Amino acid sequence: MAQEEKVQVLGINDFYTTDGYGEFNTLAKQRLIFPLFNIEFMSLQKDLQAVGVRVNDPNNPGRTYFSGKGLRYPVRLNADMIARLFQVQDESNRQTAQMIEKLNTFLEELNAGFSFTFEEMKAQYAKNLLRERHIAKALREAVVGKFPSEEEQKAFFAKLFSGKEPKSAMSDFAGLENEIRGNLLKSGGRAFVPEDDKAFLSLEQVKELIIQAGGIPCYPVLLDNPKGEFTDFEGDYEKLYEQLVAKDVYMLELIPGRNKPEILGEFVNFFNDRGFVVTFGTEHNTPQLDPITVYGGDGKELSPAMKKIGYEGACVIAAHQYLKSKGQMGYLAKNGKAKVDKRDEFITLGNAVIKKFVSGQ
Repeated sequence: MAQEEKVQVLGINDFYTTDGYGEFNTLAKQRLIFPLFNIEFMSLQKDLQAVGVRVNDPNNPGRTYFSGKGLRYPVRLNADMIARLFQVQDESNRQTAQMIEKLNTFLEELNAGFSFTFEEMKAQYAKNLLRERHIAKALREAVVGKFPSEEEQKAFFAKLFSGKEPKSAMSDFAGLENEIRGNLLKSGGRAFVPEDDKAFLSLEQVKELIIQAGGIPCYPVLLDNPKGEFTDFEGDYEKLYEQLVAKDVYMLELIPGRNKPEILGEFVNFFNDRGFVVTFGTEHNTPQLDPITVYGGDGKELSPAMKKIGYEGACVIAAHQYLKSKGQMGYLAKNGKAKVDKRDEFITLGNAVIKKFVSGQ
């Protein structure tokens, strides 16, 4: 899709894992698309949780999505960091296994005639980390396999949804899987299992892991929702700036398709003018094949100014990856602080690295 859309720089960004890097790197090289290696975590800031501050999860105070950009490839972690990564993976898989058990109990009540095991589902749908979305996909496919007609499928989904008719067409895989998640796997659903605090690292632990893996700490910004509302943490730009600087975080990522263009522009300019690196991405966590190209919340292309800033952000990550591959420091100094005063140099280097790569040289 990126090749068809003439996207020349593409990043992979998965939760808790780098298992997709090898295949992603091979395919990107074949298509002369510059690969960026990223990772994302859900961390927990217990001090903010205690006072009810919502960060970038609008429903869970203290819960903080946090990314690492431009990890060293191949990834190398020391024993402590590997153990830390396995801890969150194991806890996530434990929660998912419990969800499958609860789902099986419900399916038995409905006389569904099929059930699942964690190991079989993981082998078919995941590498090492089985997530809630995999359960939704497996269940949708099992219903289709069990019931040949759309009417029978609809009737069974209505049973699964406690009498509610599915809103999505049977051919709308993404819509159906979101309905499965909302009705069964989220809070109040028959297969819901709450996350234990052990499933979350602290923000400081996540940052340490990212830096040890050669990456740049990056805060994912939620910004405005469809109602124009902001979380407590993000509503005041000046305060957000101060808190990020206090945590030595000088990189931001946004998904512009979620935001009103005028709000996006104001926010991005505010932080870009203060030396932050800003990157843009898209959301591909359902089977729906949305474009790889970044569009704004109005469905239109980004302005030339926003495109320039987003590309410059990608250039900084590319330069960082390039230098790390050569055994050099990259965008972070030895103390872990970003080289904000060198941002323009990294943009220039990253642009040259990208241009040479995509030309096949």
